[in-house]
Amino acid sequence: MAGCGYHAGGKGAQLPSNIKTIAIPAFRNETPRFKVEQVLTQAVVREFLARARFRVQPRTEGSDALLSGTVIQFWTTPVVAEPTAGRTVSVSVNVRMRVKLTDTRTGKVLYENADYVFSEPYEITGDATAYFEESAPAVQRLSRAFAASLVSSILEAF
Repeated sequence: MAGCGYHAGGKGAQLPSNIKTIAIPAFRNETPRFKVEQVLTQAVVREFLARARFRVQPRTEGSDALLSGTVIQFWTTPVVAEPTAGRTVSVSVNVRMRVKLTDTRTGKVLYENADYVFSEPYEITGDATAYFEESAPAVQRLSRAFAASLVSSILEAF
């Protein structure tokens, strides 16, 4: 397979070989949504640990690269409305992020996306006795999808 242009996925083939340790400090949150940056940071750390050969740490000191992120927008949008009842039955939770991976030795930007947008739908029940707050699980699902996409983009240089 070496001669055909393919390479093993998820091995960091597109990052410089000197990158062994990646610092992933807590992302910044510029939104009023409480702790969304913590959920997103944890998901990214888990994804890197599961899919890559790098050591991951929260502090910049002693790292070869720094992954910084900022939640710049968080919003919900009605997706499906039930006209007869006059209420929303499906909502989308959305997040806009700015992320950058920088070589800590040279300052070179290895990966950057200034407008990373992710959405996750969830349903709202109309029955008050069966009501379950679904926005927090939707944020968890969104964070896992975001983390998988981000790590793939970094590792494979998409």
